[in-house]
Amino acid sequence: MIHIKTTERIAEFSWFDDMSDGDTEFLGERDPGRRSSFPHCLDIIQTADKHGFRGILLPAAYDTGMDPLTFAAAALPLTRQIKPIVALRMGEIYPTTLSRAISTLDEVSQGRVIINAISSDLPGQKTDAQTRYGRTGEILNILRQGWEKDEIRFDGSFYNIHLDSAPAKCRYSGSPLVYFGGISPEAKEIAAQYADVYLMWPEKMEMMRQTIEDVSERAYKHGRVIDFGLRIHMIVRETESEARAYARRLVSRLNDTEAYAQRARHQDAVSYGVFRQDELRKGADSEGFIEPLVWSSVGKVFSGCGSALVGSAAQVQDKLQQYMDIGFRAFIHSGFPLREECDHFGNLVLPHMPNACLGDVYREKCAV
Repeated sequence: MIHIKTTERIAEFSWFDDMSDGDTEFLGERDPGRRSSFPHCLDIIQTADKHGFRGILLPAAYDTGMDPLTFAAAALPLTRQIKPIVALRMGEIYPTTLSRAISTLDEVSQGRVIINAISSDLPGQKTDAQTRYGRTGEILNILRQGWEKDEIRFDGSFYNIHLDSAPAKCRYSGSPLVYFGGISPEAKEIAAQYADVYLMWPEKMEMMRQTIEDVSERAYKHGRVIDFGLRIHMIVRETESEARAYARRLVSRLNDTEAYAQRARHQDAVSYGVFRQDELRKGADSEGFIEPLVWSSVGKVFSGCGSALVGSAAQVQDKLQQYMDIGFRAFIHSGFPLREECDHFGNLVLPHMPNACLGDVYREKCAV
């Protein structure tokens, strides 16, 4: 049985900003004109804000681009309502220091902050999954104590912290939403215990339904009910033929050697989730589709989210409704180039979807 926190027919629609020099007009080509400079990334977040996206994912990388937490602090005063979904690699920042940074961002933005906790290896380190997820679980436990309890009292394998929790409090948001993803059993358990939204990458519909059911049941055993999110690229046009033509153009200059090198830069390039994306792509049809509208060729260049919805506005709207039918209540989209595809989706699809901020919905329920 699937249990979801947000039973209303609404979803949180978010876009993606380029913190890691990945924005391009042709997959596999580095575009110096779209490098992750502050003006370029600010342009993307302001475009998404203008269209009414509720959030925008700021991914974490080490070797290229900008730090997402610092960028969020700089960009927030220059936006109206959008909430940065700040990717934070668990363990890079000491938990109580991280809690202070989050509470400060909450204060600066008056509650416009969402956390995407990630458990990939720290830069320069290789660590087994048990260690990575064990550390992540402890950090999320400490953060939640800081947000929700009068004191932080934690004794674990990685951290022993006994402190007053007042400096960690988020005055506006209370407890910022925590997004967390990962397909391994260890990742699912962390999500079940600590996440508000379990974030997934695109797979076949039935595979995703089974994963939602699995994580939902795990959370329920911990006395929790959570929501589910999907991270998926977008190519949407007035007609399906236009969308497919653009998809073909996007890979028209793809060089396998450069694509492999670009993928290998990412910290999660050898994760179990990426392996699953690669296996799905092996079963795609001659044009790269693993099922109707779901085009897997993005994964040739980018680790992580490896597929895009490719279709007309009506087709994409219908597919998103199907995803909502199986339990998704949050979507994080992107496209190539990011600003231009934000305009396409923002004009053709977003106005027709039940777009809401999950954090606001949670707080309204608590107030009743």
